[in-house]
Amino acid sequence: MSDHRNQIPTFDDVLSAHERIKPYIHKTPILTSRYLNELTGAELFFKCENFQKAGAFKVRGACNAVFGLSEEKAALGVATHSSGNHALSLSYAAGRRGIPVTVVMPHTAPQAKKDAVRGYGGKIIECEPSTSSREAVFADLMAASGADFVHPYNDPRVIAGQATCSLELLDQVPDLDMVIAPIGGGGMVSGTCLTLSNLAPEVTIYAAEPLNADDAARSLKAGYIIADDAPNTVADGLKVPLKELTWHFVSHFVSDIFTATEEEIIDAMKLTWKRMKIVIEPSCAVPLAVILKNPEIFRGKRVGVIITGGNVDMDTLPWT
Repeated sequence: MSDHRNQIPTFDDVLSAHERIKPYIHKTPILTSRYLNELTGAELFFKCENFQKAGAFKVRGACNAVFGLSEEKAALGVATHSSGNHALSLSYAAGRRGIPVTVVMPHTAPQAKKDAVRGYGGKIIECEPSTSSREAVFADLMAASGADFVHPYNDPRVIAGQATCSLELLDQVPDLDMVIAPIGGGGMVSGTCLTLSNLAPEVTIYAAEPLNADDAARSLKAGYIIADDAPNTVADGLKVPLKELTWHFVSHFVSDIFTATEEEIIDAMKLTWKRMKIVIEPSCAVPLAVILKNPEIFRGKRVGVIITGGNVDMDTLPWT
């Protein structure tokens, strides 16, 4: 793929990404829960990216970007800004390729995510917990470095990488009626749109968002991007706004975006831990929360639910 950062990725990019990243990622399992099926009246198929390398789906897009760089570009390293999972995923990918990585992270990011970035060899520069502070600090960093900027989601290489998740999902679970994923900046949802619109256009795509950070839902209703600067939600991975590339996919292919309150998100997270015996972070609980909240939409359907990550700060669980 050429270096046009604003270029809309194609399905060929997804297939290339899948080949490129295979050595560095897991094909994550699908889990089901009879209890949750009975509770919701739907057949739920959880695509467990919490078991992914680095603990999140974002390693797919990060590996695609890092391993797609030429030798001379790679030697200068990579840089990004991220609340956590993209930062640690890019650090993982850069570490595997043996190149330097610098990330700008809000000082409020979960300690578990900061520790993981450093553990993979990443260098952290801290900023205030707002999109404007993050971008300003990052601009200063980029001015002083020749590193390749890998945006957490508004990057065609990243979206093509994230699209490999639903490529696997379609292979693992036939005849889905709908797929639902959490939405913040929209990288995973965009990748889902890219794959499904090409391979299974009959499958309905929904997104799930915290009510406290519902700018994507408001954007979809308004027909243009509405960006909140610093929303406050337990779902720390979903605070960022849509950008041009992700808006393209969301506006064309997402049927609806449902929201859940903080309490509903925490309840769904706790329910998942308790019933499925898996560790998921708050951002991943939003889809189950909206399924429980809107049973009439999902009842009787075969639903793919993308669990996006499992990087939780065990010392600050939202229910302790």
